[in-house]
Amino acid sequence: MAGPAGRMMAGTGPDNRSMDFTGSTKRLLARFKPERAALWVMLASVVASVSLTVAGPKILGRATDLVFAGIVGREMPAGASKEQVLDAVRARGDEGVADMLGGVDFTPGEGIDFAAVGNVLLLALGMFVAAGLLMAVATRMVNRAVNRTMFRMREDVQTKLSRLPLSYFDKRQRGEVLSRATNDIDNLGQTLQQSMGQLVNAVLSIVGVLVMMFWVSWLLALVALVTVPLSFVVATRVGKRSQPHFVAQWRTTGQLNAHIEEMYTGHSLVKVFGRQDESAQKFAEHNEELYQAGFKAQFMSGVMQPLMMFVSNLNYVLVAVVGGLRVASGSLSIGDVQAFIQYSRQFSMPLTQVASMANLVQSGVASAERVFELLDAEEQEADPIAGVRPEELRGRVGFERVSFRYAPDKPLIEDLSLTVEPGHTVAIVGPTGAGKTTLVNLLMRFYEVTGGRITLDGVDVATMSRDELRSAIGMVLQDTWLFGGTIAENIAYGAPGEVTRGDVEEAARAAHADRFIRTLPDGYDTVIDGEGSGVSAGEKQLITIARAFLSDPTILVLDEATSSVDTRTEVLIQKAMAKLAHGRTSFVIAHRLSTIRDADTILVMEDGSIVEQGRHAQLLAAGGAYARLYRAQFAQAVAEVE
Repeated sequence: MAGPAGRMMAGTGPDNRSMDFTGSTKRLLARFKPERAALWVMLASVVASVSLTVAGPKILGRATDLVFAGIVGREMPAGASKEQVLDAVRARGDEGVADMLGGVDFTPGEGIDFAAVGNVLLLALGMFVAAGLLMAVATRMVNRAVNRTMFRMREDVQTKLSRLPLSYFDKRQRGEVLSRATNDIDNLGQTLQQSMGQLVNAVLSIVGVLVMMFWVSWLLALVALVTVPLSFVVATRVGKRSQPHFVAQWRTTGQLNAHIEEMYTGHSLVKVFGRQDESAQKFAEHNEELYQAGFKAQFMSGVMQPLMMFVSNLNYVLVAVVGGLRVASGSLSIGDVQAFIQYSRQFSMPLTQVASMANLVQSGVASAERVFELLDAEEQEADPIAGVRPEELRGRVGFERVSFRYAPDKPLIEDLSLTVEPGHTVAIVGPTGAGKTTLVNLLMRFYEVTGGRITLDGVDVATMSRDELRSAIGMVLQDTWLFGGTIAENIAYGAPGEVTRGDVEEAARAAHADRFIRTLPDGYDTVIDGEGSGVSAGEKQLITIARAFLSDPTILVLDEATSSVDTRTEVLIQKAMAKLAHGRTSFVIAHRLSTIRDADTILVMEDGSIVEQGRHAQLLAAGGAYARLYRAQFAQAVAEVE
């Protein structure tokens, strides 16, 4: 339902801004500051694991050299030196073979030294096992850091929602806000879980492998680096094209959730008015938009991995060709070339991993920005540090030259003054949009006045804490609100402290709800959901009225509180309200004049101003706005009977 300022549809306003990828990423990383210890442990574990991993190919290359040297040495005459064997080969005219064998550390007449090979393989196995264990430690630290950070972010979002003004929710669809607090945070957490540790591992692997490559052969290292600029160009080009689609994907997710939430909560009305097809069509439009955005985002980012694999294979071919030539010339051993080929694969693999994780990272940062937009929303004014409170709460309410407007250029209430004495009942009537509910919202400080002030027992409510102010006010709205739980728990929700079952039942009897509650299968322990399934609209209203009884307020606000009950129940509630209102200041907002005839004062509002005030008989005799409202309602009732 649209708020006073109108509903701002999801996907408009801040959601359409271009994404600040770098700024959002920095801000996201800054939220990990409390997890510095876990991150340092993770980083140390990854460094150690990567160091052991990148040393593995070099050690395995040593094993290859031992095997090849044994095979070569076994074929050579025993007793001769290596130099003599090489001279004999050159004498036969095999200069190339001699150059290649010159890079092999063999002993003529001796075969493979299996003991040495076994020791090298055991060393490599131990290093790989240690690397795996260290990576497990790093993964655990990443999971801990991410989960704790998401835990704090959810707390921040919950706290933020409680500090946002009512106007924020009036301008946004509820499902879209919920999508930011649930889907976007979940997506962000999954992204960090899947990519954070892998990114750190990939970056460190690139550095470590690069060092080993230059150690083995600077020439081959330079050859391998030829393809790096090509990889960078591929990653940046594809990333720039896919990022806007990820932003659109999560924006349309919020729109779709908002539509589903609205259609679910209003499914009865959708069926009553035969709008199922229209609702389904709108869902199909949102679903199609989400499909297109998701498909484009995944397709564009998915192209990156095969492109990077192509670059990796190109790198492999170059290294294999140049490495083979170096072995043939005797500049490198076969083991070193084998190790270098493994390094080239290890060098390309993290580059490919980083590229393939780009879609995850972009999706996560898009969600992070949506959450940050929520956290950056303008909050309601903070309560005074030392809130003032009346010496004694009696319920005297004063409106002193109050002005208010939802939009700066559209005044709603101008220069309104009113004094309500303790224990008096004030009824507020007038056409829709006259400002009746707004007046109560200002008293509750759901909105802040733009001019003048409102006082409670002589104290400006702006100088009181909101909790202190609202604890003195009980409110029963036309739109009932129940949460998932028992009926007893819903009634007890209005109590400031612990209450007994007897207190709950007494409040229910006062609200004439006890009788129907006891007819339910489990009585007061009957469980209802947030929609109040299993009880009628009138019964839900009786439960909320019982909740107001239990809160024992100084000021009572009834906003069309009896609009959902039958005539007999309405009479009973009016009697109960008279009992509840005794000694309390009461504000009754009503369109139905029959509910406010016994009020001490009736305020007639039009266009944000009080045009008449007095008792029922006086206002009828005056023949003004109240009389016109009364005659209009009476005439309508006659027309309905006829």
